[in-house]
Amino acid sequence: MNIEIILGDITQIEADVIVNAANTSLLGGGGVDGAIHKAGGPEILAECKAIRNRQGGCKVGEAVITTAGNLNARKVIHTVGPKWNNGNSNEAELLRKCYLNCLKLAESGNYTSIAFPNISTGIYGYPKEPAAQITFETITGFKANGLETIFLVCFDEENYRLCKNYFSLQ
Repeated sequence: MNIEIILGDITQIEADVIVNAANTSLLGGGGVDGAIHKAGGPEILAECKAIRNRQGGCKVGEAVITTAGNLNARKVIHTVGPKWNNGNSNEAELLRKCYLNCLKLAESGNYTSIAFPNISTGIYGYPKEPAAQITFETITGFKANGLETIFLVCFDEENYRLCKNYFSLQ
């Protein structure tokens, strides 16, 4: 499995699957979520609404899949990361579940590439260094069957540097 760490905009990445750091309502929001909905167009929101109507949204740590609309991808996997509560609300395990559930969903759809943002490190306030460690441990511990390439798309320099440091150790 090839892991590429990129400093840039996830909406510009060409991959089978792009991961969205969504909220539980699946109706769009700020940050990565807003950017993906804006760049992908109304088809993504329409499918998110259908999922929401069917199952009531998406729980923290879980993941759902929709079309990618106008993005350079085949699908978008929406996952809801944990809001940081000083480590008192099982945040580390929930963040691990986000990455793991996205990887499993991509594999079940026979996709070969997936692009992740830094989940929960923006407005949800997860500290970037421990988040990078969880990302590293979860991705490198995953036994891929069909996934060939994982992109970690960092929007800011700090996340980029932290991911580069962790993944250079493997």
